[in-house]
Amino acid sequence: MDDKGDFERGPNPIDLHVGARVRMRRKFLGVSQEKLADALGLTFQQVQKYERGANRISASKLFEIARYLQAPVAYFFEGLSEQTAMEGFSESQPEQFVHGFLMTPEGIELASLFPKLPPRYRRRVLELVRTMAEGDDAES
Repeated sequence: MDDKGDFERGPNPIDLHVGARVRMRRKFLGVSQEKLADALGLTFQQVQKYERGANRISASKLFEIARYLQAPVAYFFEGLSEQTAMEGFSESQPEQFVHGFLMTPEGIELASLFPKLPPRYRRRVLELVRTMAEGDDAES
């Protein structure tokens, strides 16, 4: 096959998005891949593939996941506009960075604790983080 007919196939952008939302919700609730897999009658490797978007989640399985993770099915599609769903999902660099951070244990913990702070402390924490980040830029 020539170069024009040869193209890299990767996970569907919508499957990537849904899988990432499953992972985010699971981590937010503190549920392990093994525990979710057991509840769904799957292996944890299958859950990993779902979360990476490598395997597509069927409608019935997504319904089970939503029920177990106590979220409406629509939650897993949040952030996808109709236009995005039609054209494929593409996050900007800053969105990818934020999403990646929120998928870490620290990001999830910070995101769950930050809203509990009084507004004046939120501003102080933000200023502290901003100062530390700027200091890192100066040292690099």
